[in-house]
Amino acid sequence: MAKAKGFDVFLSDRGVLGESYRQTLLANGIAFEESRHTEAKILDADEVVKSPGIAEKTELVQKILDKGIRIISEIEFASRYTRARMIGITGSNGKTTTTLLTYHLLQSAGLNVGLAGNIGDSFAKQVIHDTRDYYVLEISSFQLDNCYTFRPEVAVLLNITPDHLDRYAYDFQKYADAKFRITQVMTADDRFIYYAEDKMIEQGMDSRNLPVQKLPVSLATPQEEGAWLENDTLHVKSKGMEYHIACDDLTIKGRHNAVNAMSAMLVCQALGIEEEKVREGLRTFKNAPHRLEEVGEINGVRFINDSKATNVDSVFYALGSYTRPIVWIAGGIDKGNDYTQIEDLVKEKVKALICLGKDNHKLIEFFGDKIPVITETQDVKETVTKGLELAQAGDIVLLSPACASFDLFKNYEDRGKQFREAVQVAVNEGLKD
Repeated sequence: MAKAKGFDVFLSDRGVLGESYRQTLLANGIAFEESRHTEAKILDADEVVKSPGIAEKTELVQKILDKGIRIISEIEFASRYTRARMIGITGSNGKTTTTLLTYHLLQSAGLNVGLAGNIGDSFAKQVIHDTRDYYVLEISSFQLDNCYTFRPEVAVLLNITPDHLDRYAYDFQKYADAKFRITQVMTADDRFIYYAEDKMIEQGMDSRNLPVQKLPVSLATPQEEGAWLENDTLHVKSKGMEYHIACDDLTIKGRHNAVNAMSAMLVCQALGIEEEKVREGLRTFKNAPHRLEEVGEINGVRFINDSKATNVDSVFYALGSYTRPIVWIAGGIDKGNDYTQIEDLVKEKVKALICLGKDNHKLIEFFGDKIPVITETQDVKETVTKGLELAQAGDIVLLSPACASFDLFKNYEDRGKQFREAVQVAVNEGLKD
């Protein structure tokens, strides 16, 4: 996009570029380097668009900042070049589901909408021709760290729970402040949708004088303007519109998904979409994989792939979604987890823990006297076998790791894919017997 807008562009990647990316750069006459960073060229820039995966404490990033060169995110850069109305969605958990659901509801209602940010095609690539009327953007705290003028017309903040604290000096408040950057230039014409029962969001609202139109989402309390859950029905009320949707009409289940769905529906009301079109969209929505995804049943034991649950808060919601006894699969790279948040739920619901990771000492130390059976493995097939051995008909075997995946896998998708495939192999073997 930068090249298309007339900038002199240089791309630097310490890794090895994929062949398709390399060919795109060559075809567009963009200078680049890979497997290294040439500091002299980078420090000659007027502005740097940084990958969100690169931490600010990195030596080269500090040199860029010391020289007074502004570092921005792709979201910030692309937002300068679109006339479309932007919907920004962030939160520690649920943002992908909410973003996909919002995009699906808007698209099925007939709006000309794009999907970008942490999901979908590059936002910058899409605004080269800028043919969309709306963009639904999933935005991480890392991306927000380098946003300054990005202004969504509608912003959604689902929750703020401990995650990525290693990027924020293990200071939860710094992480919370990063999430609130989504509101930093919003105005009285804009709508801010947020989960009312989240303590960090409540504190953030109290400490900020936000000029926005506030639309709280609650699982406990009716709202004059906003959304709430009552008698297994989602009530969504704003902008003179009201929806009343039964929980049974949702294809995504659990109280956390009620928050996600109500948030998406408030976005729909902000854009004037009638209830019947929303109902039609809800009926046809399919969530992304690796989020409480049922991947097989063997001898009455259901296997659930929740590999996307890379923090404790996600596991809290996963455990709360089932009433049956659970064999819980957890482990990987700990991100400063505090397991006290799920201690009571684990005692109540988990009959066995399978630690899938290279270093499981923290899990074992915390849950050693709280779970009847704990075992370890570093192999997915063995994990499935152990799950079957420890479960009985009617039980759930739940992969909900609470940790990053990089000790044994490429990423959480790879972990979930391998788990799904291992379960399918076991299902097929059972059919042959």
